[in-house]
Amino acid sequence: MPDTPAQKQLFTLLADLRRREERNLSPVATISAQALRRRIEERPAYRQPFALDADRILHSPAYTRYIDKTQVFSLVENDHISHRVLHVQLVSRIARTIGRFLRLNEDLLEAIALGHDIGHPPFGHPGEKYMSELCEENGLLPFQHNVQSVRFLDSLERGGRGWNLTVQTLDGILCHDGERHSGVLSPGPEIDCQGFDEKFFIKEQAPDIDLPPSTAEGCVVRLADVIAYVGRDIEDAIVLGLIARGDIPAECRRILGDTNGQIVYHLVTDIIMNSHLPESRRDGDIRIGFSEEVSEALSALKAFNYERIYQAPSTHQAQPGIRACYQALFAHYLARFCQENGQAAAAAQTRDLIAGMTEDYFLRQAAVIGCAIPEKR
Repeated sequence: MPDTPAQKQLFTLLADLRRREERNLSPVATISAQALRRRIEERPAYRQPFALDADRILHSPAYTRYIDKTQVFSLVENDHISHRVLHVQLVSRIARTIGRFLRLNEDLLEAIALGHDIGHPPFGHPGEKYMSELCEENGLLPFQHNVQSVRFLDSLERGGRGWNLTVQTLDGILCHDGERHSGVLSPGPEIDCQGFDEKFFIKEQAPDIDLPPSTAEGCVVRLADVIAYVGRDIEDAIVLGLIARGDIPAECRRILGDTNGQIVYHLVTDIIMNSHLPESRRDGDIRIGFSEEVSEALSALKAFNYERIYQAPSTHQAQPGIRACYQALFAHYLARFCQENGQAAAAAQTRDLIAGMTEDYFLRQAAVIGCAIPEKR
């Protein structure tokens, strides 16, 4: 407990902040008093718990490594192309804008957004695919970056202690799914630490299962993830000459616009205007999402992106070389770790090591063991 006059003053201010939360936030928002951690903190904190989560994520080594991880386009010599570190900041800003108008907890929104992609391995979703194949070949469950994000933050960093983040932040990270189209989301049941561990186990075993976040804030971040990338990826593709602005489907342009700014504005506005948050969580019927027209336009725009951007041959030009490096590095580290541990433990160590690498470090290590390194274009 606080024992100096200064500490007492800080905790008096904290109590006032909590009263303001309860007075000003939506009845279905996640307030500080609901925050749950696995372990009691060693010292009482005067910062609100979800703000503390965001700060811990920002100071984690895994967050630092975002700076050199692909969003969509790998090995491109262009400083204006998005990387993962920019994407998570955009998700955070978009989620907080929506959350402010829906009267949700902006600290929790920020923490989930900043941490949601920390488990991404080098070279984006293709890298995740290669990692998953190697994991399954070596007796591990399929690789999922959201599961790996929780693994880094909850049990690998700080010498295996993790950051003791709240269950609500970990749940939002686990349940984000920007690949799945969701027109409207409703939060699942509230959970405690045991409930989260059960949810984590289910997702780890069944990658295709759709687990809703347990908070309204987690639902907002899941939608903000899509809003942050769909228009921005189009802008990057235009810069690289992969598509022209006029290629965007006419109906998508009519409803959402044809620039990233217009697309973000229309999607954010539509969520704010069409979401429904009741006066009590017991009342049910919490709906966070888009109108039917905008949801259909967004689905069509994502389909356009997949066909013309994500699956385009030029986007995958360097992938054979990257895949070969993944295979060689996994085999190299697995052999080394097997000398110290059994096969299963060595495979898990190899997965965690490679998943945490920046792309430059990945390529340097691949070069050391004799791999041909793809060149930037």
